[in-house]
Amino acid sequence: MKQLHIKVLVGLFLSAGVLAWGGARLWDTFGTLPSVPVAAPIVLALIAAVLAATAFSLRSRLRAQRERRPGAKGVDPLVAARAVVFGQASALVASLVAGLYGGVGVFLLTAGLDVVPRRDQAIHAGLSVVAGAAVVAAAIFLERVCKLPEDDGNGNGGVDAAL
Repeated sequence: MKQLHIKVLVGLFLSAGVLAWGGARLWDTFGTLPSVPVAAPIVLALIAAVLAATAFSLRSRLRAQRERRPGAKGVDPLVAARAVVFGQASALVASLVAGLYGGVGVFLLTAGLDVVPRRDQAIHAGLSVVAGAAVVAAAIFLERVCKLPEDDGNGNGGVDAAL
């Protein structure tokens, strides 16, 4: 499984942001801009919380397993792999969504916040970008938790790890 690269996530974020900004400018010339849903930052924050909780749970279980504590509950390698795949997919989608809302938010900021609904939309867009960044941070943390230890020179190659 390949590791997630920050450059890819930043590239997705910036590309989506530029396209969304241009699309918002174009859409606004033809009529009213679609609103940023109030639930967008809430859903992204919930995904970030689930990813962080999974990472903390797996980290404590892996630590107990490595320290060979009696009664330690092991981690199935397939469960850890699925968690990493979920984290990576969430990070990719969250960077794309955060870029979209970021582009719309930049358009709203530059177009003027005189009207209350536009100000509310800009706030929702900004919160969505922050929540998207939280998803990316939690996904990267989850990936680091489940990463195999480097080869220790004994030919072990991290057999005790989950993945």
